[in-house]
Amino acid sequence: MKFEPKELHMSIAISGAGETGHCGVDALELAKALGKEIAQHGAVTITGATTGFPMWAGMGAMEAGGAVLGFSPAVSSEEHEKVYRQPLEHVTVPIFTGFGYSGRDLLMVRSCDAIVFGCGRISSINEFTIAYKENKPIGVLQGGWMTDKLLKQIVEQSHDEARIIFFDKDPRKLVEQLIKAVKEKRGARKEK
Repeated sequence: MKFEPKELHMSIAISGAGETGHCGVDALELAKALGKEIAQHGAVTITGATTGFPMWAGMGAMEAGGAVLGFSPAVSSEEHEKVYRQPLEHVTVPIFTGFGYSGRDLLMVRSCDAIVFGCGRISSINEFTIAYKENKPIGVLQGGWMTDKLLKQIVEQSHDEARIIFFDKDPRKLVEQLIKAVKEKRGARKEK
């Protein structure tokens, strides 16, 4: 029997704060809506296997029947839960990088086809700059937080090449724009 791969699955990472006290009351629902949209569009949700915004997106994805790939900073589930004090219940498949948070961020961003930024903190800025330099399609969910404004300012003042970046308040529109961008990017690679 010859193996014939079907269409390559798409993956969309979610970047956001594990500690969400500054995110506002609608952050939970917006994060879950992102995860649901990703799953309903047949893509895999990728997170940093953490709490807060990414975990809520994972919850939404799993509620919609989707899969969640979680990149852990730890070397094992024991270290993940006892040293990093992070949950795994909203991760379908954990990947234990053993590289701490910064290494985990790099591997997570490099492993996704596109990435969405919600309410975040400094790790989200790290993931944004990696995604930006790796030329990943980027979505920025606009909400009642400062992350979207800060990321827009970084883009405007970067003095760098144009990137594929979408800013939107609607999780569905943001996911649809990213999926279209990834498909176009894949199509352009096939033509070369």
